[in-house]
Amino acid sequence: MPTLAADLHPDTVRAAFPALARTDAQGRSVVYADAPGGTQVPQRVIDAMVDYLVEHNSNIEGEFDATRETDAIIARARDAAATFVGGDADEIAFGHNMTSLNFNLTRAFGRGLKAGDEIIVTQLDHEANVSPWLLLAADRDLVVRTIGLTEDLDIDLAALTSAIGPRTKVVAHTLSSNAVGTIPPARQIADLAHAAGAAVWVDAVAYAPHLRIDVKDLDCDVLLCSPYKFFGPHLGMAWVRRDFAEGLAAERVRPASLHPIGHRFETGTLSHEAMAGTTAAINYLASIGEGDSLKDQLDSAYRKIRVHETALAERFLAGLADIRGVRLLGTRDLERRVCTFGLQMHSADPASAARALNDDGIYSWNGNFYAQGVMEHLGLPMEEGILRVGFVHYATPGEIDRVLAALHGIAEGAQ
Repeated sequence: MPTLAADLHPDTVRAAFPALARTDAQGRSVVYADAPGGTQVPQRVIDAMVDYLVEHNSNIEGEFDATRETDAIIARARDAAATFVGGDADEIAFGHNMTSLNFNLTRAFGRGLKAGDEIIVTQLDHEANVSPWLLLAADRDLVVRTIGLTEDLDIDLAALTSAIGPRTKVVAHTLSSNAVGTIPPARQIADLAHAAGAAVWVDAVAYAPHLRIDVKDLDCDVLLCSPYKFFGPHLGMAWVRRDFAEGLAAERVRPASLHPIGHRFETGTLSHEAMAGTTAAINYLASIGEGDSLKDQLDSAYRKIRVHETALAERFLAGLADIRGVRLLGTRDLERRVCTFGLQMHSADPASAARALNDDGIYSWNGNFYAQGVMEHLGLPMEEGILRVGFVHYATPGEIDRVLAALHGIAEGAQ
């Protein structure tokens, strides 16, 4: 069994997160097995947001100190976000959330499409990278092709290969399932799409807390993520390849600037405090690693995170195999998944199981998680969905054991 990263000590990591000191009504430490729905934030993120609101709060591009300070904070956020994804600062766009930002981006892209052009989406995706395309297709008489899943809940590459054709204009897919944790073969998908002249549009929301993003290695054209999933505040973030962005007709009010390139996709006044918090979240991640640059530190940090989370995942899957009446949805291959687990309990519905876990001081999620395609593939009603538990690097082996013991208790009690 892989060992935890020796220099990613849980006590040191957890001390950075005030929320992890929470206890339940019985005085037990709360287990945050809810990470796929949003992570907790370190103190430095809280401090950065408060500092902005107290010391620098202003609108942008004025001729007084606070507004210049705000401009500098936004510039630092673009710089940090660019390093986080491996792009350039002017290619970064922020939005109120990933879904809103994606609607804006897809609308801009859609202006260049013609009736009969084709869009490919997948059943593995969150609806934020499906519904915008469906609505765009309805408006512009486009064709949407949906790629199904394999038995172990991965994107069906054979079906994708068959679906891509001369009229395919974009392939939209996730880097990691928010419902069941699958990591699809992103570079293979990009190669297939680009060989046909199609753009590659990736959702990195569920991927970002677990694995290092590199847009050049992914060879994508658009990448979206959400800082609140990687230890930051609620905000949307996108990277758009510069030459691709220059060809998009963004929805803008007439006086708005088109520079930097990413700014053309930002509408209205954004949450400057959240942008400050996003920089702090990225710097927190870098503080886990070593190196002379932010890039090197993030590279190092994510290597440690992967080792730690792989050990947690292996522990969880080994323990889960001993619990009768609980079914893992998706692959057991640790190379092809993150630390997010979709579960079905034979004798307890997802909502009842989540309530029982809460009674044990364990936070989890139940429902469909906007992963409509996954639920359809599994033949499950959207209103019920599945039980989901997930962990990030601040989780401990002891917490894994608590979750396993609680699941065992629920399974035994229901028999």
